[in-house]
Amino acid sequence: SPHPAQLTWKLDTPDRAYEHFTPPFLLATTKLYQRIRNTQLRLIPQDDLLPVEISRYDKKIVLEALHNCIAHQDYARNARVVVIEQGNRLVFENEGEFFEGEPMDYLEGNRVPLRYRNPFLSQAMTELNMIDTMGYGIHDMYSRQASRCFPMPDYENSKARAVRLTIHGGVINPGYYRVLFQNRELSLGDILALDRIQKKIPLSNKILTRLKSAGLISEKGESYNFASAEKNKAYGIVGSDQGYSLEEQLVIDYLMEFRQASRSEIDKLLFDKLTDTMTAKQKRHKTGNLLSKLRQQGVIMNKGSRGQPVWMLSEQDSDNNRKEV
Repeated sequence: SPHPAQLTWKLDTPDRAYEHFTPPFLLATTKLYQRIRNTQLRLIPQDDLLPVEISRYDKKIVLEALHNCIAHQDYARNARVVVIEQGNRLVFENEGEFFEGEPMDYLEGNRVPLRYRNPFLSQAMTELNMIDTMGYGIHDMYSRQASRCFPMPDYENSKARAVRLTIHGGVINPGYYRVLFQNRELSLGDILALDRIQKKIPLSNKILTRLKSAGLISEKGESYNFASAEKNKAYGIVGSDQGYSLEEQLVIDYLMEFRQASRSEIDKLLFDKLTDTMTAKQKRHKTGNLLSKLRQQGVIMNKGSRGQPVWMLSEQDSDNNRKEV
């Protein structure tokens, strides 16, 4: 047939791998999900003794995104549905522009689609409980990601007549995570606004003023940052039995994705995530202490010299981070 029905999983890291999946998609989507390196994270509030375990990706979010790709793919364009795994995020790509409205039209869960590109396929998937036809899917994905205090999904329009969705499986900015963890009653609209701040996407002055009045962000010059860690309890993420701060987890995630990093690359990764009350010298000192701690714990190692370090995950920790769940 000139119209391929195929799913492709691609691991876009230094450990490169891929696999193709063919119908029946009822089984193929589960097989593809099992290829994703969905490691366990354990969240530990500073004043608590018992950790809360959470997977890097929510299975329901992943399958909802994948099933949407299958249901809405334009099969006449002779293309695959592709899932790209990039360290701490997943990218879903399917051919065919959004068929009924735009993604954000469905964010509140109030819009009902009037038509589908593939009506018979959509009906069959509905009867198998793979999708719903009432427009709740996008709302549920955003809500579930918000409950995990992770970054919001991103829809992109970088490619004509195609849909590209990114699901984040890690922390972008520790301040965002802390604010959401401490303010569980935030509306989805406010969470989306905070997400735009961490991704450096412009917001209206009205929204910025509301967030600032609520004590969720602070203003410094022409930029806005999340309420300082001193105003919130500190939270850490652990990957084994040891406690990692959010900043340490950022370094681990970066090394998982890019395999290695120089000191200047790690400085660039962390500097804008650290509180603005610190000077550049203090931030550099804190970053140095962070790297020393991870090295002493056996999490990372320096493959370079003292003057020109090249940081990598230790072999044992790298294997632990690749463990599937």
